[in-house]
Parts: sequence; C-alpha cells; structure tokens
Amino acid sequence: MARALLLVDIQLDYFPGGAFPLVEPDAAAAAASTVLESFRVSGEPVVHIFHVATEPDATFFRPRTPGTGFHPSVAPVDGETVLEKHRPNSFIDTGLQGILDDAGVTELVIVGMMSSLCIDSTTRAAHELGFACTVISDACAAPDLSLGGTTVPGASVHAAFMAALDGSFATVIPSTDFH
Repeated sequence: MARALLLVDIQLDYFPGGAFPLVEPDAAAAAASTVLESFRVSGEPVVHIFHVATEPDATFFRPRTPGTGFHPSVAPVDGETVLEKHRPNSFIDTGLQGILDDAGVTELVIVGMMSSLCIDSTTRAAHELGFACTVISDACAAPDLSLGGTTVPGASVHAAFMAALDGSFATVIPSTDFH
C-alpha cells in the first residue's frame, strides 16, 4: 500500500502575529515537521496544500499577503507537490485526487490546520474516495469556537473533532505512535 503525506494549511496566518491564530499552532507545526522529516527520509510522496481566500471580505488568507505563506518548519522543498485550494475540502478543484491516483497512493497521513474545518473536511472526503487515512492528532490545531454565548476552548474543539474522525473516517494517533 503506497502512502503520501498531506500537510494542510500550515500557514502563517494561523500562528501568533497572524490574522487568525489558533490554539497551540507551534506545537502542532513541530509535530508535523517530525512527520514530514520521516516522509522525506523514506522518499514517500509529500503534498503541501495552502488556502487562499476568494471571498472579498475575508479576514485571513487574503491573496498576496504574508499570511498565506507556509510556516518555515514545514516549508516545501524541491520535488514536493504544492497545491492551492479555496475551500475547506482539499480535493475540490485542486487536482489532488488525480495526483494521488497517478502515484498509486492508497493511504494518506494527514496533518495541519484547522482540526475543526479543513482537516475534518479533507479527511472525510479522502475516506469517501477510498483512501485509508491516518490523522496525526498532535500535528493538528483548532481555534476557540463560540455558539450562543458559549465559548468552546480550542483544545476541546480539537479533541471533539479528532474523536469524531477516529474509527469512522480515520485512525487518529499521536506523532509518537507514527512509523
């Protein structure tokens, strides 16, 4: 079974000083960097996905702003695929499925930002397309969310989304259990 690493939206706007900082993004990026290094050593395919907002009133990931850039700890190197997306699901209008199919990939390891949106959407789509998915839980991060006057801390948002994915759409493990 051939596998590939998807790094989803590990972009500067999600870090301190960015337009939409998440909870603990530096720790997630560090774990993602460890997984990325493992893929680089093994020579397995790596796909970097970055989001650029198309909505005129977007508050982050605005076109041609520094916030759309990759975090330096996971920046692409020559030979790694880089895809731009405009929706939470990394498969929509990016050519990702064709790239993976052409490479014979059947298993995906997924890391990135935001657990509650792009990681969830991409993982569910990948599963529905027939890919076996592993999400590295500590290599993902989420924001605090609010609804009806109640704020849900980012750590709880993250845990809820990882729990929802685990078993039904993916195997969710910490980076320390990744091989």
